[in-house]
Amino acid sequence: MLIVAVLLFVLALVVGAVGVAALTGKLPRNRWAGVRTPESLHDDTTFSLANKVAAPSMLGSAVLLALGGVASLTLPTLAGIIAIVVTVVAALFTAGAGGSVGARVATAAKKKADETAGCGTSCGSCSLRGACEPTA
Repeated sequence: MLIVAVLLFVLALVVGAVGVAALTGKLPRNRWAGVRTPESLHDDTTFSLANKVAAPSMLGSAVLLALGGVASLTLPTLAGIIAIVVTVVAALFTAGAGGSVGARVATAAKKKADETAGCGTSCGSCSLRGACEPTA
């Protein structure tokens, strides 16, 4: 059980470090860590926003993994195995829920950026663009 506990503690540290980096906005856009959907990888701002939204659930997952490590060291064998399975499954669901919310935020941010691009803000609408220019 010692090896499983060490594995859970190391995993908790990695997930916690990614969560802290995402929460502080220091997680760079990459291929391995954080919310990595096509929408979130669109630009650095969208990636940062999606990961800031998902960061609290990543930190919660890290806490759950650490609790699983503690449980594997302190509980008897059968109860320890049950606690490990429950905490790992709960950590996966927690991280997945946060990632899902982060992905939705990235989709909404990209959609908003796509809507405002192209036309400008001359009169608030592309159909009124010519109405602001002086007549000849």
